[in-house]
Amino acid sequence: MASLKEVRGRIQSVNSTQQITKAMKMVAAAKLRRAQENIIQMRPYSQKLSAIIKNVSAGLDESELDNPYAKERAPERILIVAISSDRGLCGAFNTNVFRAINIMVAEQYSAQAAKGHVTILPVGRKAFDFSKRRGLPNVTEYSSLFSAPSYDNVKKVAEYAMQEFLSHHYDRVILVYNEFKNVATQIIRKEQFLPIAPAQTEDTSNVKVDYIFEPSKEEIFKDLIPETLKIQFYKAVLESSASEQGARMTAMDKATENAGELIKELKLTYNRTRQAAITKEILEIVGGAEALAAK
Repeated sequence: MASLKEVRGRIQSVNSTQQITKAMKMVAAAKLRRAQENIIQMRPYSQKLSAIIKNVSAGLDESELDNPYAKERAPERILIVAISSDRGLCGAFNTNVFRAINIMVAEQYSAQAAKGHVTILPVGRKAFDFSKRRGLPNVTEYSSLFSAPSYDNVKKVAEYAMQEFLSHHYDRVILVYNEFKNVATQIIRKEQFLPIAPAQTEDTSNVKVDYIFEPSKEEIFKDLIPETLKIQFYKAVLESSASEQGARMTAMDKATENAGELIKELKLTYNRTRQAAITKEILEIVGGAEALAAK
């Protein structure tokens, strides 16, 4: 049985840990409110911009719309954008992203990976560490971006991926990230960023929508499509940012509860150990008194 001093030391240690996890939970809650506001404001804008692209595209013939970002090629070289956090202590937030990447590479791009044609673009230090452990080629220039996910910073990564696709350095660009649903739930998303997937529509009619373009449709798509792609990329980073804080808040809340349970068990152990020590001392005193009385 542990001594009283050892049990007291463990109680103090767990108390200190509980205070840290409680503080981290409060910090994550404050950051979550800001991140949640950002993603709630971004979602309608992103959805509306995508809807505009789909609606206008539906009114054009393929011959009229020459979109280099939608050119399908054989997927020989793959760029996977892994969006993770810079720090741990956020439950399975990062692990789920890495597991999804491993499954996707094994099921869809094993031949390309064997040739060294699957590259990881880590957004977040944990993703960079994952790419090193996995032995996959990586682009390290943007690994520290997740700490400051402003639009100006994020669009640099999107522009890099877009330019590399246009230059035929990669035939497919895929985003893997956590989508924020609520504090306790994050959903893994694997989205094809490039080439742009054709719009899925339930309308089976052959009615062509007649649009009047001002300026010309070429100029509209020249500016609108790249902007839509950057917004899509930025939205994925904001989703991950909110998901990270939600996951960390949940993990720290659970850690605080577990610390409280452990403190209760340790206090019970302390009281039992103290009671056993007192009982032993009493028995020694009674035994000594009886021995003296016998003499």
